[in-house]
Amino acid sequence: MIAAFLLRSLDRKISIAIAILLAVAVLVPVLNLLTGPDDALHIPTYIMALFGKYLTYALLALALDLVWGFCGILSLGHGAFFALGGYAMGMYLMRQIGSRGVYGNPILPDFMVFLNWQELPWFWYGFDQFWFAALMVLLVPGLLAFVFGWFAFRSRVNGVYLSIITQAMTYALLLAFFRNDMGFGGNNGMTDFKEILGFNVQADGTRATLFAATAIFLALSLLLASAIVRSKFGKVLVGVRDAESRTRFLGYRVEHFKLFTFVVSAMMAGIAGALYVPQVGIINPGEFAPANSIEVVIWTAVGGRSTLIGPIIGAILVNGGKTIFTGLFPEFWLFALGGLFVAVTVFLPKGIVGTIAQYLGKKKPRTEAVPPALQEEGVDAKIQAAE
Repeated sequence: MIAAFLLRSLDRKISIAIAILLAVAVLVPVLNLLTGPDDALHIPTYIMALFGKYLTYALLALALDLVWGFCGILSLGHGAFFALGGYAMGMYLMRQIGSRGVYGNPILPDFMVFLNWQELPWFWYGFDQFWFAALMVLLVPGLLAFVFGWFAFRSRVNGVYLSIITQAMTYALLLAFFRNDMGFGGNNGMTDFKEILGFNVQADGTRATLFAATAIFLALSLLLASAIVRSKFGKVLVGVRDAESRTRFLGYRVEHFKLFTFVVSAMMAGIAGALYVPQVGIINPGEFAPANSIEVVIWTAVGGRSTLIGPIIGAILVNGGKTIFTGLFPEFWLFALGGLFVAVTVFLPKGIVGTIAQYLGKKKPRTEAVPPALQEEGVDAKIQAAE
């Protein structure tokens, strides 16, 4: 039943995008592991890791597009869900260090020993097991989204007010995680990871596997998002986005539709954060910064809101440009980012993918529909009917 639900959502564009992602998941690791450094087709490990990070950002942008593009919820707090998923994975990775840390404590992470913690806090229990950490990657962002959405949507908080309180939530978490007594590493965060599932996290094979896993999870998330928005449930979501009051008057419990979509989106963002941390090698409170959540909105807008594929392209293009420009013109990057957002808003309001789709739609020849009965009466009847 679930497979049928997902497969019904596939159209030509989504199928091509998923096929490309799956091909990338196989091809890039193969070119990294099975070709030599002197080979023209060789992909260096640092390039693979860099693009792996871009794919985690693409998954985060897709999560935002699900709630903003199809439900009308402009969340400026998705960076919080991303960071919480990252911290859950970071706690697992810290527990795997054991006695190989700087202070050699087999139980306490180095930052706890440095801060004179005497025992492991209760909320760290279980994170020595991967299955428990993976569960927390989903549950913690999902639970936060559920509690937040339950109160916000039942109170009918909409528009800019909802955006403001999502950003306030993110900023509150930023301040909390900066505190050393919270037990999450304070302003330094967590780093110096050694292994994941028993494999050296710095080894080429491990990094190739992480890249492949990221591409596969992005493909699966795209499939899930497409299934949601193309179902009857998705049609109601679009109604909520375009005319919430009318949808409510038709008898739909709008807050339930919003809450479900918001929770699913938060879980997707948490997965993105969990895949981000082992590839980048660090997680700190800076990931909660409100500016990060605003950047996700820019990626989505540049690629094309409510297109699903657009945010993926936007995240990769903008972050690729950021990597290039911060190396060549570091002092001008923020101006370039702001100018890009303004230019897209003014000249490409539907984003890159949305504008291309609109242009291609105008290029298609328009045909008049002819009743089936007239199709058997010859050309003269069709012309006469058209006149």
